[in-house]
Amino acid sequence: MVSTQEAPVWLVTGCSSGFGRSIAAHLLDEGFRVVVTARRTEQVKELAAHDNAFAVALDLTSPDSVAEAVHRAEERFGRIDVVVNNAGIGYFAAVEETDPATVERLFDVNFHGVARVIHAVLSGMRGRRSGTIVNLTSIGGLVGHPAVGYYCAAKFAVEGLSESLRHEVEPLGIKVMTIEPSAFRTDWAGSSQETQNPIEDYDQTAGAARRAYHASVGKQAGDPDRAARALLTAVTAAEPPHHLLPGADAYDLATAQLGYRAREFKAWEETTRGADFPAGE
Repeated sequence: MVSTQEAPVWLVTGCSSGFGRSIAAHLLDEGFRVVVTARRTEQVKELAAHDNAFAVALDLTSPDSVAEAVHRAEERFGRIDVVVNNAGIGYFAAVEETDPATVERLFDVNFHGVARVIHAVLSGMRGRRSGTIVNLTSIGGLVGHPAVGYYCAAKFAVEGLSESLRHEVEPLGIKVMTIEPSAFRTDWAGSSQETQNPIEDYDQTAGAARRAYHASVGKQAGDPDRAARALLTAVTAAEPPHHLLPGADAYDLATAQLGYRAREFKAWEETTRGADFPAGE
């Protein structure tokens, strides 16, 4: 446990349930100062009762709300050392079954919301030449799955943003980490909305996946509390990883995807290299 006096300050988004609540609770137990956020602060009143907690309302879809939350956090604690972009929403539907308004909503929360928080904290971190940005994506940010195409697309986008951001800010002393969990025992699958107009042709792909996601609720292998401990271990390591894959399924899926891509790249190497101008031209 760290000393509470001048303990590092963490800001965690989406603390009302799931990963966010587990992460915030574990950090508080370990003596860190934590900015506990949710759209409505009454959702986090138990966490907010802790001496080291500061509850702030945060709506990721509102630039003003994000800016105000970060301002209040920095005003209260003087700085933000680590931001954990955890908040997000899900939606179950085949790509063709997903209406444009839902796509916009998914990206506004899962991608643009993350970007808004990053923009809001970077100035302070640059000024101090220190800080860590942790973006929770998903194994769906590395490997696509049926019935969550646009969710995966938003998570892939956060992965790409994180990769580019890392190149820009690591020379300034700021670390960037992505967390790609597999299925954990949170309310994500149970609370996610889904299409009300399914297309029969997708019943055995997206439809089957939707049914499996719902059937998994309460049975997922991942433990959010253990994931919170893993995240803290990674962030505070002497050499933090750029990626962390909580859950055995996440590790297995990610490494299988890497192997598949390496084999396909090798099989098409001659054709790939042949797209360049010949040497010397």
